[in-house]
Amino acid sequence: MQNTSIQLSDVIYNPAEQTFEALVTVTRDGKSRKYPCAISAPITMSFEQAAKGLRTQAERRDDRGTGMYSERVRRAAKQRAGRPSFDPRRWLESLIALPGNRAA
Repeated sequence: MQNTSIQLSDVIYNPAEQTFEALVTVTRDGKSRKYPCAISAPITMSFEQAAKGLRTQAERRDDRGTGMYSERVRRAAKQRAGRPSFDPRRWLESLIALPGNRAA
Protein backbone atom coordinates (compact mmCIF):
# COMPACT_ATOMS: atom_id res chain seq x y z
CA MET A 1 0.00 0.00 0.00
CA GLN A 2 1.33 3.39 -0.95
CA ASN A 3 0.81 6.46 1.21
CA THR A 4 0.98 9.49 -1.05
CA SER A 5 1.00 13.16 -0.19
CA ILE A 6 1.39 16.06 -2.61
CA GLN A 7 2.49 19.57 -1.72
CA LEU A 8 2.59 22.58 -4.02
CA SER A 9 5.19 25.29 -3.39
CA ASP A 10 5.51 28.75 -4.91
CA VAL A 11 2.59 28.59 -7.33
CA ILE A 12 2.92 31.50 -9.76
CA TYR A 13 1.38 32.64 -13.02
CA ASN A 14 3.90 33.32 -15.79
CA PRO A 15 2.24 35.85 -18.12
CA ALA A 16 4.99 35.60 -20.76
CA GLU A 17 4.35 31.86 -21.20
CA GLN A 18 0.70 31.95 -20.06
CA THR A 19 1.30 29.11 -17.62
CA PHE A 20 0.79 28.31 -13.97
CA GLU A 21 4.06 27.02 -12.51
CA ALA A 22 4.98 25.36 -9.22
CA LEU A 23 7.46 23.11 -7.50
CA VAL A 24 5.44 20.03 -6.54
CA THR A 25 6.65 17.59 -3.88
CA VAL A 26 5.32 14.03 -4.12
CA THR A 27 5.96 11.85 -1.07
CA ARG A 28 5.31 8.12 -1.29
CA ASP A 29 6.16 5.76 1.53
CA GLY A 30 8.63 8.20 3.03
CA LYS A 31 10.44 8.96 -0.25
CA SER A 32 10.10 12.55 -1.52
CA ARG A 33 10.65 13.80 -5.06
CA LYS A 34 10.27 17.38 -6.28
CA TYR A 35 9.02 18.12 -9.78
CA PRO A 36 8.98 21.49 -11.57
CA CYS A 37 5.51 21.59 -13.14
CA ALA A 38 3.74 23.98 -15.50
CA ILE A 39 0.33 23.94 -17.15
CA SER A 40 -0.85 26.17 -19.97
CA ALA A 41 -3.89 28.13 -18.83
CA PRO A 42 -5.39 31.60 -18.98
CA ILE A 43 -4.95 33.88 -15.99
CA THR A 44 -8.70 33.64 -15.40
CA MET A 45 -8.43 29.98 -14.37
CA SER A 46 -9.23 29.47 -10.68
CA PHE A 47 -6.43 28.57 -8.30
CA GLU A 48 -8.17 25.29 -7.43
CA GLN A 49 -8.25 24.21 -11.09
CA ALA A 50 -4.62 25.19 -11.62
CA ALA A 51 -3.55 23.35 -8.46
CA LYS A 52 -5.41 20.24 -9.59
CA GLY A 53 -3.65 20.33 -12.98
CA LEU A 54 -0.23 20.79 -11.37
CA ARG A 55 -0.89 17.91 -8.94
CA THR A 56 -2.03 15.64 -11.78
CA GLN A 57 1.09 16.44 -13.82
CA ALA A 58 3.39 15.65 -10.87
CA GLU A 59 1.53 12.40 -10.09
CA ARG A 60 1.86 11.25 -13.69
CA ARG A 61 5.57 12.02 -13.76
CA ASP A 62 6.07 10.18 -10.49
CA ASP A 63 4.04 7.16 -11.63
CA ARG A 64 6.00 6.90 -14.89
CA GLY A 65 9.33 7.74 -13.34
CA THR A 66 9.98 10.23 -16.13
CA GLY A 67 10.93 13.85 -16.27
CA MET A 68 13.31 15.93 -14.23
CA TYR A 69 13.02 15.67 -10.48
CA SER A 70 15.03 16.34 -7.37
CA GLU A 71 15.48 13.77 -4.65
CA ARG A 72 17.37 13.97 -1.37
CA VAL A 73 18.77 10.71 -0.15
CA ARG A 74 18.98 10.59 3.61
CA ARG A 75 22.00 8.75 4.92
CA ALA A 76 23.43 8.55 8.37
CA ALA A 77 26.88 10.07 8.65
CA LYS A 78 29.67 7.52 8.84
CA GLN A 79 31.41 7.39 12.16
CA ARG A 80 35.04 8.41 12.04
CA ALA A 81 37.68 6.71 14.12
CA GLY A 82 39.39 9.98 14.81
CA ARG A 83 41.73 12.33 13.09
CA PRO A 84 45.00 10.77 11.97
CA SER A 85 48.13 12.39 13.35
CA PHE A 86 49.99 14.63 10.93
CA ASP A 87 53.76 14.26 10.72
CA PRO A 88 55.15 17.16 8.67
CA ARG A 89 58.59 15.56 8.30
CA ARG A 90 57.13 12.35 6.85
CA TRP A 91 54.95 14.40 4.54
CA LEU A 92 57.94 16.41 3.31
CA GLU A 93 60.03 13.24 2.88
CA SER A 94 57.31 11.84 0.67
CA LEU A 95 57.62 14.93 -1.55
CA ILE A 96 61.37 15.53 -1.69
CA ALA A 97 64.58 13.82 -0.70
CA LEU A 98 65.81 15.49 2.49
CA PRO A 99 69.45 15.32 3.62
CA GLY A 100 69.95 12.21 5.71
CA ASN A 101 67.03 10.44 4.05
CA ARG A 102 68.08 6.91 3.11
CA ALA A 103 65.67 6.75 0.18
CA ALA A 104 67.66 9.45 -1.66
